[in-house]
Amino acid sequence: MIRKTCLLLALFWVGCASSSRQVKSGAGSKSLFERLGGQAAITAVAEDITARIVADNRINQRFANTDIPHFKQELADQLCEISGGPCKYTGKDMRTGHAGMNIADDEFKFLVEDIKATLDKFKVGAREQKELLGLLGGMQKDVVGL
Repeated sequence: MIRKTCLLLALFWVGCASSSRQVKSGAGSKSLFERLGGQAAITAVAEDITARIVADNRINQRFANTDIPHFKQELADQLCEISGGPCKYTGKDMRTGHAGMNIADDEFKFLVEDIKATLDKFKVGAREQKELLGLLGGMQKDVVGL
């Protein structure tokens, strides 16, 4: 049951983390982690995304049995790691974590909308949003319909 509920958001961040890819814009530039504002900003973003998911009747049933405080921490770790920060995410990769869940394209889209709303709320720049949402789009094949 926990496997089923630790879904859509984990899908986004775990897949990024499993690629071991740290996002940088070019030689000598700041990491995405730094451009997002570091650990405090990433923690705030993770908290807001989680609150949006819990309140979103389009997808919140997927999280009905999730340990929300644990999920928030895992999400913050994932965001930190994939953006080039010092954190380490230790959860499952996207494909493994979502196998058998049969997540629909619309559910994935709704999650992306929630993430975008959070990024807008925190006035995350267009460049940084494009990087984060680009990573998400690449993971859809590892999450949807499995």
